[in-house]
Amino acid sequence: MMGGMVSEGTRTLKSATTNTGGPAANDSPAPTGGPSGGPSTGGPSAATRAWTTRLVVVGIVLAALNLRPAITSLGALLEEVRDGLGMSGSVAGLLTSVPPLCFAVFGVMAPRLARRFGPSTVVCAGMAAITAGLLIRPYVGGTAGFLAGSALALMGIAVSNVLMPVIVKRWFPDRVGSMTGLYSMALALGTSAAAAVTVPMTGALGGSWRSGLAVWAVPAAAAVLPWSVLARHREAPADPPSRARETERARPELRITRSRTAWALAVFFGLQATAAYITMGWMAQIFRDAGVSASTAGLLLAVTMAMGVPLAFVIPRVATRLPRQGPIVVVLGVCGLAGYAGLYLAPAGGAWAWALLLGIANCAFPLALTMVGMRARTGAGVAQLSAFAQSAGYLISIPGPLLVGVLYQHSGGWGLPIALMAGLMVPQMAVGVLAGRDRTVEDEAAR
Repeated sequence: MMGGMVSEGTRTLKSATTNTGGPAANDSPAPTGGPSGGPSTGGPSAATRAWTTRLVVVGIVLAALNLRPAITSLGALLEEVRDGLGMSGSVAGLLTSVPPLCFAVFGVMAPRLARRFGPSTVVCAGMAAITAGLLIRPYVGGTAGFLAGSALALMGIAVSNVLMPVIVKRWFPDRVGSMTGLYSMALALGTSAAAAVTVPMTGALGGSWRSGLAVWAVPAAAAVLPWSVLARHREAPADPPSRARETERARPELRITRSRTAWALAVFFGLQATAAYITMGWMAQIFRDAGVSASTAGLLLAVTMAMGVPLAFVIPRVATRLPRQGPIVVVLGVCGLAGYAGLYLAPAGGAWAWALLLGIANCAFPLALTMVGMRARTGAGVAQLSAFAQSAGYLISIPGPLLVGVLYQHSGGWGLPIALMAGLMVPQMAVGVLAGRDRTVEDEAAR
């Protein structure tokens, strides 16, 4: 099993940014032919490798589609869940803070699990945990059982969140941008779809909120299938040469906390997650308080979330073609500042424009994922950087939505909360520019 982990988690891979501070050319996977360029004598056939690669693509898309419905479907039915379980307002507030907390706590475990069992096996287990959590949480009875089922699903989401960039780096080293874009686009699609169809689907299922939440276990179960095949075969795209393998084993353990880029990326990830959670949790209420109807406010939020579908595919592809990603960070930040200014000055008058601008700003998430793949040279480095940036980042994001609610309650308006949102965008731009510099965490940690 440890030998399989060397091929899955610690192989040195060629990056899409070889000329921009990425891995050296000799880090590419071994050729598929034999020593003299003839047919390989021990590896899988070309047809088998091509079939497996297609299965990986299907697995990535299905996994990404299931990384947010557990959260957004609950948000759509939160009032019904509170009434059905007799949940207090404080417990409901705690429930909205559970996702980033679970992402931070369980995401740290992902690299260790991947070293032990392989990334494909861990992602398969993560999809199974999502399926089980979504299926049991509406029916176990009581608030404690509902929280436990939610935590199980979120644990599966957390480890899969961290390992998706590792899977992309391992299987598609020359297409990090396009594959990260595909993954991010599927994630955004799953997020917006769950928010949009949960309520009408619940009505079609008889009006029971339990059925409306449990039905999302079906697509999660479908995502288990390709990953169970990949985990069983444990096939690598190509085995590295023995010398590269020995070099990888001889490398000292990466001390990720010594890297300034890793810290910058963690803070950037945390601040963009803060903005995203504030937007999902409060933007519709801002519009409603400005006189926009409830249905239109929900549609505006859906538009903001849907902006991530096309842009999540475009931005990573552009990012991998640039030596530094700072300019993209600044453009997204300026759109966010403009959107917040509009919410402050004329929330109802330019509502559609502000929704579009904030939707563009929220695309900092796929950019952060892309930079995770670009700022590390090896598969093991990507795993450590992804776990560190996401775990620390989600911890940073926990207080934001709660603080917005406190400011709104005590000030009686949205002036101070919007000022806070805009104020957080400035350090997000600053650390994003630092995280987008042309360097790798391995080089920084070795100094």
